[in-house]
Parts: sequence; structure tokens; C-alpha cells
Amino acid sequence: MPGNIYNYRRQTMDEPKEYCGLFGIIGNKQASWLTYLGLYAQQHRGQEACGIVVNNKGILAIHKGMGLVNDVFDEQVLSALKGDMAVGHVRYSTTGSSILKNAQPLLIEYAKGSICIAHNGNLVNSLELRSYLEKTGAIFQTTTDSELIIHLMARAKSQNLPESLLYALKRIRGAYSLVMMDNNCLIGVRDPLGFRPLCLGKLGEGWCLASETSAFDLIGAKLIREIDPGEIIFINKEGLKSLRPKELQSNRYAHCLFEHVYFARPDSIVFGETVHLVRQKLGEQLAKEHPARADFVVPVPDSGFSAALGYSKSSRIPLEMGIIRNHYVGRTFIQPAQNSRELSVKVKFNLLKDVLRGKRIIIVDDSIVRGNTSRIRVRNLRKAGVKAVHLRISCPPHRFPCFYGIDFHKPNELIANRYESIEKIRQYLGVDSLGYLSLEGMLGCLKHPINHYCTACWTGRYQIKPEKKHGKFSLEARCCGQGKI
Repeated sequence: MPGNIYNYRRQTMDEPKEYCGLFGIIGNKQASWLTYLGLYAQQHRGQEACGIVVNNKGILAIHKGMGLVNDVFDEQVLSALKGDMAVGHVRYSTTGSSILKNAQPLLIEYAKGSICIAHNGNLVNSLELRSYLEKTGAIFQTTTDSELIIHLMARAKSQNLPESLLYALKRIRGAYSLVMMDNNCLIGVRDPLGFRPLCLGKLGEGWCLASETSAFDLIGAKLIREIDPGEIIFINKEGLKSLRPKELQSNRYAHCLFEHVYFARPDSIVFGETVHLVRQKLGEQLAKEHPARADFVVPVPDSGFSAALGYSKSSRIPLEMGIIRNHYVGRTFIQPAQNSRELSVKVKFNLLKDVLRGKRIIIVDDSIVRGNTSRIRVRNLRKAGVKAVHLRISCPPHRFPCFYGIDFHKPNELIANRYESIEKIRQYLGVDSLGYLSLEGMLGCLKHPINHYCTACWTGRYQIKPEKKHGKFSLEARCCGQGKI
């Protein structure tokens, strides 16, 4: 998701925050309504703000706001957004303040016309680029790194859209899937390493783009294929054109594995695999690596369910719904001054005490980031009379920050970084046993070779090194080592 450049903020809950969700469509008179549905299907990817830009005979109009898709858009708003081309975005701010001016898509008027951009990912050289552009006269309207791309396009000498876009893409580094639109054309872009998903669909005579295939399922579109890493798609009334500039091609990939572990919907196809089936395999492997004696397996809803199902099948221990999630909890609610964090957990999750009392249980969760929520949950399980709690995690311990769009910014906020051993983490959480899936076991559950995935948050091996916050700024284009800004 597009990261803000300033004002890092602390997250109070234990779950990692989603990136962003993208949707675009061309060739359908119901473009705004279909974009609304496409965003609704991807609400899990961003819950702070959303927006839609429509193209009506070359005139671009926008509506965006803070909140969920269903709160920002209603029938009256959508009816006013006329046109046969649209771009939509749901947002979560990974590294900065959540304010309306940073909500996307960004719609900008510049010398080459009108253009909008929706971005999923995070640029790692945004500070350097912004510093240079500001010193040379650029005026920014937002604090998101996404705006940098438009400023760079404006700097290109060419009036040709593909050449201007390539000029910008050669100068940015990091993770980015983009859906863009100008007065005539819908555009899809994926970074050279393919960190973030982006797929192409067909609906009647029109085309559509989305972060996840679940968006296509809802509107009845057919999945055609994923946009390839380093590929640029241009779609207009004449049809679809694909470019694979040599400057954006790479001999390696860096698909974000956390899409499979946590972020994506289980019914989506991401990086060529159905997410639910991958998570089920992770659970099966977890059962092999970390068996335990228990009466039943309990998933942490909702993202832990598929892995728990796999664990149950492999271990032949029955699956039981011991934790129930309240799906109607908003992002915020009134909290008393004391025990607000514990209340947050209780509001979101409730325990089936009659099911759990006196039982030995295996809790299967997708990840532990900071550990606060997990610790409170275990304490509540003990109060409910659970005899033994064995915690199993369907990925390795998170020890390192992410610079590509997840809000793992500070190593000391990660429980596996604060404590030097699994035993220390077990003691902190208060569980009888703790088992993480091994990196080798996780990679063995996937379709592609291991060098196709980014594992930086577990291993510290970064595919693209982030910029230094201080130091001399180089005018060289960092992405491909060519040219000047």
C-alpha cells in the first residue's frame, strides 16, 4: 500500500495491517457500480479510506472519503459517477497518518492532462526522490509516495504516455502494483520483482484489473491471467497492449509470502495458487513439525481457519470452533480508560466456554507480530477453564521490519525480535507449548521455486535495500542504474 513518508505510528493491536486493494475497469457503462463491488470484495485489504475515479468521455471525476466502502459510497453517489471507465482503491496507511488528502486514487491535473493513480506497495527510495523534487521546485499535495510517480512523469520530456510512465518507473525502487487512468486509457503496472499481486480479467467486451481474483468473482468477470512482474498493460477502445520494457525485467522475483499466510482472501488466487489450499498445506506441515496431544484444534478466526483445518486433517485431531469472531466491529469504538486493550480483544473475539472448559486445545493462528493480543487471548482461555493451551503458528517468527508495505517498521515491536528464544516467547504468552512453522516447511508448501518469494520479515534478507534516511542523495536512477532524474 502507498506508504506515507512521515509520522510513523504505533499500532495497538497484534494483527499486521493490510496493504491496499486496487480495482480498474474499462468498457462498461456501469463502471462505478462495478468498481464499488470490486472494492467491497477487497475491503480486507484496507479499511481506513477508499475512493473511485470515473472517466466520462475523457472527463475525470472523483469521490473518496474516510471509512469503509459501504460508508463512503451510496446509491446517490454512485449514480452521479457516470462513465465507462473507472479506478478504485481501498487504503490502509502503513507508515503515517490516516487523513483524507492521502486517500486514493490520487487525481491530478498536470501539463499532459488528467491522470489518476492507485498504488499498492511501498517505495523504498521515496525520501531521496521527494527531497530532490522539492529542492527543484515540486509542490506536493500529499505525503504518500504514490504522488512521486506523477511528479516524475511530469518531468519526462516526452509527451507520450508510455514513455513518460517508463521514465518514472526507471527511477523508483520498491514494491508497487499500480492501476492508473488518463483521459483515454486504463493502465496496469507491476514492479520488476512482483512483490504485490495484480490480475487481469474480462467482463463482456470490457477489461478489468484487481489486486485479488475475489473481486472478479463478485462482478462475474473471468480471470485471464496475472500481470507479469515488470509488465505494463495499456487498455483503450482499440484494445489491450502489453509492454515489457527491458529496463523493468529481472531474473528473479520477490512475491510477498505474507499474502498467502494472512493478507489475501482464502477464495482468491494469488501468485498462481488458491490461498485456502496453500494455507491448508501450511497447517498440514505445521502438524508434522509440531505435534501435540490435545482434545481438539481451535482456529483463530478468520485467517487461521484454513491452516487449522490442515493441522486437524494431518494430526487427526478434531477441529472445533472454540473462538468466535464478531465481524461487525468497526475499526474504532468507545473504550473506557482502563483495560482498553483487553476490551478490544473481547469485543472482537468471544470464547465458547462450555466447549473449552477442561479441554486440552491446540490454537492455530497465522502469525504473532507483537504478541499483545495473543497473550490476552491465552489469559482469557485460562479463565475459561482450558486445561492446556498449545499454540501453533503457520509461519516462522517475525524478526525483521518490512519496507515493502506491511507495518512491521520497528524491530523492537516484534516479539520474536525482543526475545532471543522460542522458550522466552512461550513464557511471555503463557502457553504450554509454542511451535512456529519452519521457513523450509513453509516454502515447501508453495508452487514456485523458493527464489520467487520475499522472506525478508522472517530472514532479514531484503530483495531491495531500503534507502538511508540521511546521507547524500544521488541523482542516478536507482531502479536500473541508468540516467538522471
